[in-house]
Amino acid sequence: MDSVIKKSMKHQNQRTGSLQRLRCSVQNYDWGKRGQDSQVARLSAFNSGSGINPEKSYAEFWMGTHESGPSFLIQNSDENNGFFPIGSQILSLKDWISKNPNVLGEKVIQKWGSDLPFLFKVLSVGKALSIQAHPDKDLAKILHKLKPNVYKDANHKPEMALATTHFEALCGFITPQELKVVLANVPEIEELIGSEEAKKVSGITDQDKEEKVTSALRSVFTHLMLASKEMITTVITKMKDRLHIESQARRLTEKEQLVLQLVKQYPTDVGVISAFFMNHVKLNPGEALYIGANEPHAYIFGECVECMATSDNVVRAGLTPKHMDVQTLCSMLTYKQGYPDILQGVAVGPYVTRYLPPFDEFEVDRCQLPQGESAEFPAAPGPSIFVVTFGEGIIYASDVQGDVITEGDVLFAPAHTRIRITGASELQIYRAGVSSLFFQAG
Repeated sequence: MDSVIKKSMKHQNQRTGSLQRLRCSVQNYDWGKRGQDSQVARLSAFNSGSGINPEKSYAEFWMGTHESGPSFLIQNSDENNGFFPIGSQILSLKDWISKNPNVLGEKVIQKWGSDLPFLFKVLSVGKALSIQAHPDKDLAKILHKLKPNVYKDANHKPEMALATTHFEALCGFITPQELKVVLANVPEIEELIGSEEAKKVSGITDQDKEEKVTSALRSVFTHLMLASKEMITTVITKMKDRLHIESQARRLTEKEQLVLQLVKQYPTDVGVISAFFMNHVKLNPGEALYIGANEPHAYIFGECVECMATSDNVVRAGLTPKHMDVQTLCSMLTYKQGYPDILQGVAVGPYVTRYLPPFDEFEVDRCQLPQGESAEFPAAPGPSIFVVTFGEGIIYASDVQGDVITEGDVLFAPAHTRIRITGASELQIYRAGVSSLFFQAG
């Protein structure tokens, strides 16, 4: 790749002061986009100097310390043009931080110990990925102890997806009123769950207490998710045939169109039917969706920057060939109903927008710089990770001589490091850091 060679030459004999360049991990899950269509593939190729396999799926680009996809320091970059020589000794970001915990800042160490509290990612979603939820801290500890090979850590995983392209997801449950309409218009669901369960929803009134509504939804959804494989296959086939016939006489709803799309991807999966129970969320670039513990969701299509607590705990129950734990998922959900909050971000400078979900572990900044313009990132009490997703620029750390940054560059900034970035071309860069609200709380 000529562009990679040119890019690596720019790094020669240049320093970033207190910044550390990172080589990051890529996950090739089946739901990722293939080859050059995947932003993850392009970022990974630029970041590591590797090629792109046109037949391979590139799903997630991980930036952080989690053992399932660790990042490594690029050492001696002035001799090696910014890339690892074959056979070189490399140091993981996790090990480097454990040896230099001061880079996290005092308050971060007090709260989370000598590890990065957040995990930063870029996702390229080519087809729907699993209907899932992430456990809270108490459940995470139990699941990790019972099944450490499946639940690989004991941490919770609140997360946020910030769209970089048009992005679609399923998130949270629709309202009881909407669910009544679904049951009236999708007869196959009652066939699957039984008339007694269907009556629990149809009988809900506006005067009912929240506990009764939640109980009804929990019962209906659990019956749906635990239906036999044979019954699910029969019902999906029947529903698909009905919708194809009706599409010749009327325009299908967006949810019906989505369900038919999911049928093509997962022809006999209960997740196809459960999509009727969930909100269909569409994000424009620059809009973000945050997801707390025990909330059901599934990403459908598009690309995003994602940030979360440092965890890979996922309880799956549909739209996946991976391990599913339906009983755990159905028992852990909050069963909140209604459309989720969408973050538009808040301007913190002429070219920087900040996204602050209600979690201590992280916040994300989106920086879009025109050519020749600059953006300032004041010294924060905690660490940050920067990733360049488009363009070229110069980065300055606490007034140290600037260094060239281009697409695919990932840099770790220690606590109390002031950053200034200037665009040599149009430049797009994202920053993940510990929530500024956490520090303001005292």
